[in-house]
Amino acid sequence: MNQLEQLKQFTTIVADTGDFQSMQAYTPRDATTNPSLILKAVQKDAYKPLLERAVRDHAALSTEAIIDRLLVGFGLEILKIIPGRVSTETDARLSFDTEGTIAKGRALIALYEAAGIARDRVLIKIASTWEGIRAAEVLEREAIHCNLTLLFSLPQAIACADAGVQLVSPFVGRIYDWYKKANNTEYSGADDPGVQSVKRIYSYYRKFGYATEVMGASFRNTSQIVELAGCDLLTVSPDLLQQLTESDAPVARKLDPQAAHDSPIEKLTLDQKRFRLMLNDDAMATEKLAEGIRAFSVDSVKLEGIIDGLRKA
Repeated sequence: MNQLEQLKQFTTIVADTGDFQSMQAYTPRDATTNPSLILKAVQKDAYKPLLERAVRDHAALSTEAIIDRLLVGFGLEILKIIPGRVSTETDARLSFDTEGTIAKGRALIALYEAAGIARDRVLIKIASTWEGIRAAEVLEREAIHCNLTLLFSLPQAIACADAGVQLVSPFVGRIYDWYKKANNTEYSGADDPGVQSVKRIYSYYRKFGYATEVMGASFRNTSQIVELAGCDLLTVSPDLLQQLTESDAPVARKLDPQAAHDSPIEKLTLDQKRFRLMLNDDAMATEKLAEGIRAFSVDSVKLEGIIDGLRKA
């Protein structure tokens, strides 16, 4: 078996792309998107008709409402390919707006349901800020399941699990990027700080009986992916999926529930004050969270510009 086939024995593989045509060859169960991936996709000739149709069919609506329909349009096409769930992201500019995030999550689910998709096939992606976590807590009580993204630290992960969030997406590659730059050091295998972060979160959840799923994300190379074999889910870009299919090097399970249960990690109790203090004390997590929100916000503005341009044409 190639490495992708071996990984699927231990871990659910998720496609990380807005290019739904490229994911078919890898038969992932789930798929994730974000504003940057959608922006990249709509600039390809293959997806321009989807963009143009969203603008044409909803010309009387606001640009924001058209974007919602575009995001759901991509999600609907993805759901024709995969048997599982698609993650659709809320506007990053709502990352510190609990009520706005709740409203956006409800609006996106309503569009999916109007198209005949059950809400258990959709995850609403929300940034792992305190405000975003509180919004997810409300949405989860309404059976609107959430994927908490831009997650870089254990306190974020703990707050998400305490809120009953369905799934978290720790960002392996971005953690790796920060430590590589800060320490002028290359990391690999079990020494990779991003890999270590996911292992720590996985161990915490399994030891203390949380049902929240852990999905490693934002990979830079296949060694990071292989090192997390056994994680609940791994969301992987098409180019790295291709590399995994081209290698038949052995893949061994690295994350195991029993080993996690035996780990010496201690349970933490977090309120808002402690959450913010612990996050602030982690320079990497603080910087990467802010950077990620800014980047996704910029791409949302660019997407709005493309839609406004089509509306004026």
